[in-house]
Amino acid sequence: MSYKDRLFPWCVITPQPNMQTRILIRCRRRSDAEAYQRFFKANDPTVSYEIMFEVTPECTNSQQ
Repeated sequence: MSYKDRLFPWCVITPQPNMQTRILIRCRRRSDAEAYQRFFKANDPTVSYEIMFEVTPECTNSQQ
């Protein structure tokens, strides 16, 4: 995950077949992600939209 992506940890996703997800948008704040989720649901209520907090584990000395 790039540094820019780590600045925007909140994601609005839509589940795909075979346990995959598609990230629609990344946000800095949960409230922004919730607003986008409401917008997407209003425009296409047949699709499921979820909010996810995406973090990457920090690399420790033992993992290097």
